[in-house]
Amino acid sequence: MSARPLAICLAGHVDHGKSSLLGRMLHELDLLPDGKVAALEAASAHRGVPLEWSFALDSFQLERDQAITLDTTRVRVRTPRREVIVIDAPGHRELVRNLVTGAADTTAALLVVDAQSGAEAQTRAHAALLRLLGIRDFVVAVNKMDLLAWDEARFVGRRDEIAATLAPLGVVVHAIVPVSARDGGNLVHPAAATWYDGPTLVGALEALPEVPPLAVDAPLRQPVQDVYREGTTRTIAGRIVQGTLRAGDEVIVMPSGERVHVATLVGWPAPPESAVAGDNVALTFAEPVIAERGDLLCAPGEPARLTPVFDADIFWLGLEPLAIGRRLELRVGARAVEVRVAAIQHALDVDRLVPRAADTIPPNGLGRVTLRCAVAVAVDDATTCIGTGRFVLADGGVIFGGGVIDASRYPDQRRVRQPTSTNLTAVSHRIAAAERLARAGHAGAVVWLTGLSGAGKSTLAMALERRLFDRGWGAYTIDGDNVRTGLNSDLGFSPKDRQENIRRVGEVAALFADAGLICVTAFISPFRDDRQQARTAAGGRRFYEVHVHSDLAVCELRDPKGLYKKARAGELKGMTGIDSPYEPPETPDLVVDTGHANEAACVEQLVAFVVKNCRG
Repeated sequence: MSARPLAICLAGHVDHGKSSLLGRMLHELDLLPDGKVAALEAASAHRGVPLEWSFALDSFQLERDQAITLDTTRVRVRTPRREVIVIDAPGHRELVRNLVTGAADTTAALLVVDAQSGAEAQTRAHAALLRLLGIRDFVVAVNKMDLLAWDEARFVGRRDEIAATLAPLGVVVHAIVPVSARDGGNLVHPAAATWYDGPTLVGALEALPEVPPLAVDAPLRQPVQDVYREGTTRTIAGRIVQGTLRAGDEVIVMPSGERVHVATLVGWPAPPESAVAGDNVALTFAEPVIAERGDLLCAPGEPARLTPVFDADIFWLGLEPLAIGRRLELRVGARAVEVRVAAIQHALDVDRLVPRAADTIPPNGLGRVTLRCAVAVAVDDATTCIGTGRFVLADGGVIFGGGVIDASRYPDQRRVRQPTSTNLTAVSHRIAAAERLARAGHAGAVVWLTGLSGAGKSTLAMALERRLFDRGWGAYTIDGDNVRTGLNSDLGFSPKDRQENIRRVGEVAALFADAGLICVTAFISPFRDDRQQARTAAGGRRFYEVHVHSDLAVCELRDPKGLYKKARAGELKGMTGIDSPYEPPETPDLVVDTGHANEAACVEQLVAFVVKNCRG
């Protein structure tokens, strides 16, 4: 028997017989209490219906009266070879949020499909949702075969249809079993039909892969769920989602980034030597570092990513479509922050289970979005750590959806570099900013041009530099391509390198502005946080963010470097606007619309703005 029970989510359309199948399976395994069958017979007779095996599970009078399941039922099932926890989740579209709750701890799925009607839209949506939550191993029960007189050809057609339907999800379908929940055929014992020579349903469940071990050797992740204060002692409590923790270990508290040592693990009658993934643990710190509910304790060498923005595969349960700009509460671990839908990349076509271009995610739909939080949050990609890579979306305390995180395209804000030496002494210049302004006739400034590739940033920057020079002003342009041949020639195009590229340019531009020059920069600089860092680097110097705006379609038509063509052909990865996001400025100092105005007009607009704001 497996060391850990196998948790299986029982899912499918509301009318396809999930609860009946589970109730009859319990009977066939002789796991129902004494007298339960007689009670079921009496209850069914009272309602004038045939014996209804789903009544063995239902807990509410409303459920028995309507013959539907309203809540999530967890049933521990002991088969001849294995212990299985079956989570019977509701099938109604309005109750999908309970399906999510029921599937949260599962590693496999039992999908029930009516032999007569096949995989309906709700069945396909449930399968896609389970895959989104990380469930990859499936067993399919083709139910109600008794109503088809166990017709082999009908089953084969349905089996092939189901396999083709699930194929786009990339799940592993271990078995597709013809069954009858009504008479118990092929649940535990073979049905009378002689043509089927595969496993029974219980046999197929027993053959599923062993439950993967808890990630005790992975980098530590412990969300802080509560902090208890007694005098000057603060005790931190939470459940370890991965890794191992011992007294004396160093951890990093995120999002603050402070490092601290674990003084003690709290326990009774004696402190435990260690705590591992899955354990609820309480601990104290050796140093006076403050941790609050919602913080995350991480291994210092491999902490979570700190980012205010990430992509996510989500399910949406709202009554209205989810649109760009919608503000919600995001809950990841014990952390709750305001979040805004920054972009919708695609919705899932439930009929074909493939992505399709969309501006919204429909009610009870799935899709991929970009979310921007009000503050940076500590998260992991769901493929790395599901415990810190899964979230829910709420509004007014009501859950409206949730999903899994993919932050791989975004820089880690924790990696913003700090001076590594403490032996630093600032040197004051002997020329005041007012003196520079008086001599040059203009103030120093950073004019930061941001926009998609092909929007015209470099063209405008060079034209602006020329016009300012002709006025007798000191100006210099730092261009995105030029800087990578020298200052930043050691950087690639990973999220980390792109972040460092902009950081260096921001610091250099600030030095130009400090010298009294007007530094014009032409960089895509797609992330707001990086542009904000450049503004911060400028300090008290003048900094103007200019959005050089042009629609993606127009930029693709121009495609001066041929990059869009390569990206569309799959020859170039991480192209901003194609498979990497661009976050336009929310409150730019100036917008230059190169998609609708000609070059001369755009240059005049830019020159007039700079002269007005930098004139001495």
